[in-house]
Parts: sequence; C-alpha cells; structure tokens
Amino acid sequence: MSETMETTYVAHGGDWDEIVEAQRTHGDETLVINMGPQHPSTHGVLRLEVEMDGETVTSVRPGIGFLHTGIEKQMEYRTFAQGSTLVTRMDYIVPMFNEVTYCLAVEKLLGITVPERANVMRVLVMELNRMANHFVAMGTGGMELGALTMMTIGFREREMILDFFEALCGTRMNHGYVRPGGVSIDLPDNGLAQLRTVIEWMHKHVPEYAGFCNENPIFKGRMQGVATMNLSQCMALGVSGPPLRATGYPWDLRRDQPYCGYETYDFDVITWDTGDAYGRFRVRLQELWESLKIIEQCYERLEKTTGDPVMVDDPKIAWPAQLVVGPDGQGNSFAHVKHIMGESMEGLIHHFKTVTEGFRVPAGQVYQAIESPKGESGCHLVSDGGTRPYRCHFRDPGFNHLQSVPTLCEGGMLSDVVVGLASLDPVLGGVDR
Repeated sequence: MSETMETTYVAHGGDWDEIVEAQRTHGDETLVINMGPQHPSTHGVLRLEVEMDGETVTSVRPGIGFLHTGIEKQMEYRTFAQGSTLVTRMDYIVPMFNEVTYCLAVEKLLGITVPERANVMRVLVMELNRMANHFVAMGTGGMELGALTMMTIGFREREMILDFFEALCGTRMNHGYVRPGGVSIDLPDNGLAQLRTVIEWMHKHVPEYAGFCNENPIFKGRMQGVATMNLSQCMALGVSGPPLRATGYPWDLRRDQPYCGYETYDFDVITWDTGDAYGRFRVRLQELWESLKIIEQCYERLEKTTGDPVMVDDPKIAWPAQLVVGPDGQGNSFAHVKHIMGESMEGLIHHFKTVTEGFRVPAGQVYQAIESPKGESGCHLVSDGGTRPYRCHFRDPGFNHLQSVPTLCEGGMLSDVVVGLASLDPVLGGVDR
C-alpha cells in the first residue's frame, strides 16, 4: 500500500468505499521508481527513472555515464597503432567491430589499401563476432523473460567462437587484432580446420533457437506487440541495425555502403514487418544464417590465398615484424627481431622508432561507418599530421537507441520495460565510452 493510500485508509477508518472515492478524486498521482543503477537488463550499469500510474509506465528517463572510461580522450595521448587496444574495450561484446571502424578511418586518412587476405580476415572475424553478439542478445533477452535455456545455449555457441578467437590472436575478448594496414597475424597452422569445426557446430545447433522460440506461445505472448516502434520513429531517433530492419526497412551498410569487400559476398538483408520486440528477435535469428553464409565464403577464399600477406607492405606503417612471413605462411616476429638486432642497425633503429613514436597520419578529418550487430557504428577521426589522433569520436548505436526507450516503453506495462530494453541490445561500455 502506498503512503498516500495508507494515510487515506487511516483517515477514513478503513472504509474502502471512501478510499476508492478518494483515489478517484486524487487519481492523477504517479509513482516514481528507480531501476538501477545496476544491471536491470544485464547490458551494463544503467539507471532508468520510471514514472508509473499503477502498472502503466507514463515516463521513462534513462540515466547513463556509470561506465564512462574516457577512451576517446585517452586516444589523444596514444599513437594511431595503439588506438586499436583502446577502442576494442568500448562495446566489449563486439570488439572486432570497434577495431575495424577505427582502422578503416585511419586508412582513409592514410590513403592506403590493405591486402586482400587481410580484408577476408576482417570480414571473417566480424561475422563471427556478429554471431557471438546475437547469441548474447537472444540469450540474455530470453533469460530476462524466464527462458533460462536460451541463455545457456546462447553462451554455449558463443564459447565456440571465443575459442576460435583465442586460437587466432591469443585473447577471447578485447583483442587488438585489427590494426591500421591489416591484421596483426594470420591464421594459425590449424586455423582452417578449427574454423570448419565452428561452421559445422553452428549448422547443427542454430536451428535449436527457432525450435525453442519462434512458435512458443509464452515467448510470443511476452514479445509480440510489445515495445513497438515504427519506421518514422526510427528515422527521427537515429535507430539502425535490427530495430530498424524490424520495421521492414532493408538498410544494411554492408550492402548499401560496402567496405572490406562486402560487395563481393553473397548474403541477404533480413527484415521483419512488425516493429516490435518479437520482430527484432526474428531479424537477429535469421541474421545468424546470413553471417554463417558469409563465413563459409571466407573459408573458401582463405583456402585459396594461403601465404598471402595480411599487413600492408609499408615500413612507415606496419611494424617490421608484421612484414615477415615464414615458409608456412605465418608471421615470425621473433626471428625477424633477432635478425635486425644482429645484422641491421638501421633496421633496429627503424623498428624502435616505429613502435615507440608511431607513424604520421596526414592532416584531415574523416567519418567511417560500418554495420555492427547493433546498428551503425561510426568513427569521426581528426588528424593534425602527427602520430596521435587530434580527436577521435565514436558513434555507438546503443547510445542512439537508448534515447528511444521512452518511445518503446511509455504507455506500456512496467513488466515490459526490460523486454523493450533487451530488444535494443545496448551495451553500456559502448554507450558511455
């Protein structure tokens, strides 16, 4: 019982008829509650200030900033090469996309083109990361509805992808794998075999998600018609990615503004026509199959280009160790450093200066956008001609999507707030930066 109702109850001697009449007279009173700051939807530290009339939400105000780490400011004090290790920590669920967005912007200012195999490797790790993100989005979203099995199987598939990333570059998250000019290292000796294992695993297990959810009456009852947003609202609020495509609009930067050679891959842009939480789930579910289709094409291209370089052959940009490829097609940095230490003083000096001072990027500014699993991820990069960014600002799709929370939730039930938030798939590490 609220304080107002309790006071009324006492004042009227416990007469419920009089209490009901008093509520009719003062029925415009609302209750304000705080969801957070904690993980109300397991997406990061977020505060939602929710105003309610009974169980109906009349106002929602998101409060952000609890995970602010100052990454954009820190980048002004690091070299362009070091930037990859910072941006990968923003949206920690999709680190590969953070790195590619940044590196493409640097390469635009440099006016360089990366080797073909490096582009294939970038597409491969991005599509694997897209699948990993969608597994987390669907898994945590299901868990928040009480469908715990969705989370357990979602993280099971994600583990397969993280194991592959660990074999590729040594880390499961926050990789720093994509570098200006290419990628840090090629596939390991058994990389193609492990990639084939991942592909086969996904073909076997991805159908389970449709079996669990697509026609499940409880799942549909909690998501259909909930947290709706039409195309006009998406356009006004800068919404992109699955929430936009769930309104029926087929906008995907991989197809409409291609990068990394996406125009040479065969895939479909997935849409739905309901604009609700269920539609966003179905878009992500079907995108798993499109990503898998692209990954299989990457596998075929990597088979044909074994031994090709994965870093631009420019000593002003690439670390000398990255330019060396052994007879097995793998980089051999230790052998190269030993070589320049013993035989080339000039090479050693150049290696030292490239690593410690970094490379210079011509003065100018550029904006680069890519299609991350959550929507448009962009980097506005400004260089003054030095070895460090003058300014590096990122457009995280989750930041734009959070401003649509009032549109999704106001007028609905309190129980649907978490459903609406989960359907947007924000990660506060990227939102706050």
